Amino acid sequence: MSIFKRIGNILRSRKEPAAPSPQSTLPPLEAISVGDIVNVDLEEYVVSGKVIYADPGYAPHRFAYYLQSGREVHCLVVEKGRTYDCFMCRFLEGGLDDPNDVPTQLQVDGDVTYELEHHRTDRTQAQGNTDFRSGDQVTVWRYFANETDHFYLQWQDGKFVAMEGSRIPSGEVKVIKSKA
Repeated sequence: MSIFKRIGNILRSRKEPAAPSPQSTLPPLEAISVGDIVNVDLEEYVVSGKVIYADPGYAPHRFAYYLQSGREVHCLVVEKGRTYDCFMCRFLEGGLDDPNDVPTQLQVDGDVTYELEHHRTDRTQAQGNTDFRSGDQVTVWRYFANETDHFYLQWQDGKFVAMEGSRIPSGEVKVIKSKA
């Protein structure tokens, strides 16, 4: 090996590694971006939208990823606590006119009865194709029927969005980052 190659190798080894991008320092379930591929229960989806929920002045505590597979759009809800709670949801059609009329008990399709677990008002940050606008307040009601079945009702500026889903293990969600 020539002296010039040795000096070049020494100089290259002393360079500081590049600082990680802010996106790469987030936990994987928070760093999902629009355009990424998400694999849930052996089904692959493209992330077409993302909504981040947070109390003003605090770190985000809920993430909703709009997942598209062909014409179908589902929602992966990730709630951050001591661990990540993940819910794979489908959107439902229905109607309510006033957020003051939201009941504490819901019966869906005559089969499942959901009880109100909690509700809260957050600020949203939306990216891609979602039902919500960034910076506005959204009120979220979370219902449960049993340990795995949950129902979300969300209201923002006169519009309700309803989702019904099941809890899934966070380890079941696999992400393939897009190159863009």
